[in-house]
Amino acid sequence: MARTGSPQGEERAATKDVAALKALLPFMAPYRWLVFAAGLALMLTAALSLTLPLAVRRVIDNFGTKDLAVLDLYFVAAIGIAALLALGTGLRYALVTRLGERVVADIRKAVFDRVIGLSPSFYETVMTGEILSRITTDTTLIQSVIGSSVSVALRNVLIFFGGMVLMLFTSAKLTGLVLLIVPLVVVPILTLGRRLRVLSRENQDWIAASSGQAAETLGAVQTVQSFAQESVARRDFSGVTEKSYEVAKQRITVRSVMTVAVMFLVFAGVVGVLWIGTRDVRAGEMSSGALVQFVIYAVMVAGAVAALSEIWGELQRAAGATERLVELLNATDQVNDPATPRACPQPLRGEVRFEAVDFAYPSRPDRAALEAISLTVKPGETVAFVGPSGAGKTTIMQMIQRFYDPQSGRILLDGVDVREMLREAFRGQISVVPQDPVIFSGSARENIRFGRPEASDAEVEAAAKAAAAHGFIEGLAEGYDTRLGERGVMLSGGQKQRVAIARAILRDAPLLLLDEATSALDAESERAVQEAVERLSQGRTTLIVAHRLATVKKADRIIVMDAGRIVAQGSHDALVAENGLYARLARLQFTDGASAA
Repeated sequence: MARTGSPQGEERAATKDVAALKALLPFMAPYRWLVFAAGLALMLTAALSLTLPLAVRRVIDNFGTKDLAVLDLYFVAAIGIAALLALGTGLRYALVTRLGERVVADIRKAVFDRVIGLSPSFYETVMTGEILSRITTDTTLIQSVIGSSVSVALRNVLIFFGGMVLMLFTSAKLTGLVLLIVPLVVVPILTLGRRLRVLSRENQDWIAASSGQAAETLGAVQTVQSFAQESVARRDFSGVTEKSYEVAKQRITVRSVMTVAVMFLVFAGVVGVLWIGTRDVRAGEMSSGALVQFVIYAVMVAGAVAALSEIWGELQRAAGATERLVELLNATDQVNDPATPRACPQPLRGEVRFEAVDFAYPSRPDRAALEAISLTVKPGETVAFVGPSGAGKTTIMQMIQRFYDPQSGRILLDGVDVREMLREAFRGQISVVPQDPVIFSGSARENIRFGRPEASDAEVEAAAKAAAAHGFIEGLAEGYDTRLGERGVMLSGGQKQRVAIARAILRDAPLLLLDEATSALDAESERAVQEAVERLSQGRTTLIVAHRLATVKKADRIIVMDAGRIVAQGSHDALVAENGLYARLARLQFTDGASAA
């Protein structure tokens, strides 16, 4: 079951300020022209918005004129300004929205490109559901900010300062009164904003935890149902979701209080200024048009402040989301390609050598998975690894593919340390059939062709026949074009393994790794697959992990492992004669009938 405690991100430092959004600049840099054009449209709309009150003032002050042409001119000018304002606003929206979508698409690709290359040790501590939450929920927040909030914020900043300047020119006295209100507005923004920042980050972390738990539970839904643990799963997911809601409720409350305080203080101040201005008009110290102009500017400035207080919360949430995405982009990995890699031998002969390898999994550093492993597998040799569960057999396979690096010792392919080569280069010379075969949701043909994307349909079908998979694939509704569903839900365990074996056969790599490749096959299918594996093993290095000793009797050499060490090696007959661990395993399987040969 998924964890139900606090999300990983809850313990991370909260976002200090919106400066975290600076991390988005590298993603915006390639689209400078969009930023520049949006900035021009932004300044145009802000300037036109500040021009409208001037036209209104002229209209009001000329209500009593007998020259209607002058009055008509002011009205026409106001309509023209409104038209330009509408055009500029539409242009600004189109530009910033396009910019937001483009930047977020680039961020999603960058994050995925990073996490898809991270070694399995990274995923021992981070749930894939949390990563998906960051790629989806967090990037949606950023898209909203870039495509809307930042643009609106900058526009309101321009209106605020432009409006203040024009208010000063209209009436210095009334402007001074307005400025007295500013400190009262800033105080709740600063005090409540800090709390809002913390809650925004915590809220996003709990959303990620909720997504992670849902992904893990739904991925194992059959197991959950088999053990009748649906109620437990519902309770656990409900607990995390409710925690997310409670934090969101606190965030909404704080933001609501901040909005109420800011808006009340701003508009109360505007009413107070209007009251004093009305007295100045009655005293003949300013015209009615000037007062209306000042009030419009004051309302615009107040509206800008209120909007900025709203947008500030959005910016803080986006800053937290940006931090979380940057954490993935900057995630440290224990396995990395070398800065100056050595070329992978082409073609690979298939020699595998372990030199005094010690290894413990990062999540279990105090428990050795491999201890003092020294081993040489000659090119073209078939070597089988046997031993009890947890002996280190699968770990050997993972180390060859450099999913992990040893704490000491070296692993060499054709005499070259795997740490000195690009992982993609030498992995391209390896075919793998894992113990738990991965089947994608695409068609059977696409799943087999995953081993070699450029393979023809005839080659795909030949590989399926060699893996004893052709028969059942032909029997599917649409044959090779039948979609197999998420995680191959349409196939049995044995069918999944045969598809995985066909994938490895199609890859036709010089180094073949079989990790319990026939464990889920019936006797007839296993015999057919064994014949295919024997043919496939000719002329290539083959490493086999198996609990069923009948599958390894024909290996050139058998390596017996226990507790991360090699305890014996040799042929089947020689190991039986030693009367050691292998002989005991053989008696259990062949004599006691624990596993059919």
